[in-house]
Amino acid sequence: MRAVVQRVAQARVRVNGQVTGEIGAGIVALVGVARTDTEAAAQQLAEKVAGLRLFNDPEGKMNLSLQEVGGAVLAISQFTLYGDTRKGRRPSFDRAAPAEQARALYEEFVAALRALGLKVETGVFQAMMDVELVNAGPVTLLLDTDREFY
Repeated sequence: MRAVVQRVAQARVRVNGQVTGEIGAGIVALVGVARTDTEAAAQQLAEKVAGLRLFNDPEGKMNLSLQEVGGAVLAISQFTLYGDTRKGRRPSFDRAAPAEQARALYEEFVAALRALGLKVETGVFQAMMDVELVNAGPVTLLLDTDREFY
């Protein structure tokens, strides 16, 4: 699984003009699922997101995790994280999981975050979504459970 993780002051997602998820301070996680991913990958990614030290301590250093600051997560499914643009100009999504598998593992990721005690809001799987956020810092990280770039 892959995620683009952004520390935010606030964020929300709309589907057809209706807000489906909204948070204050926390993390927006754009989450992609590969064909080869498993429930273990969803759990690993959730633990990584919950434990990342992205928030400032009293000295202004990024030493505190989402769990420690009581922040929330806005989790958005994003199959395009597995877009391959090495050939031509049209991305190939061959590595992205089929919808049924992707939905199950995305939902497993969300459930794992909640089991860790985090407040989690979501978009709508497979919907066209408008995501609004205020990136605090900015702080943006790329995560990959296959360790291709994390």
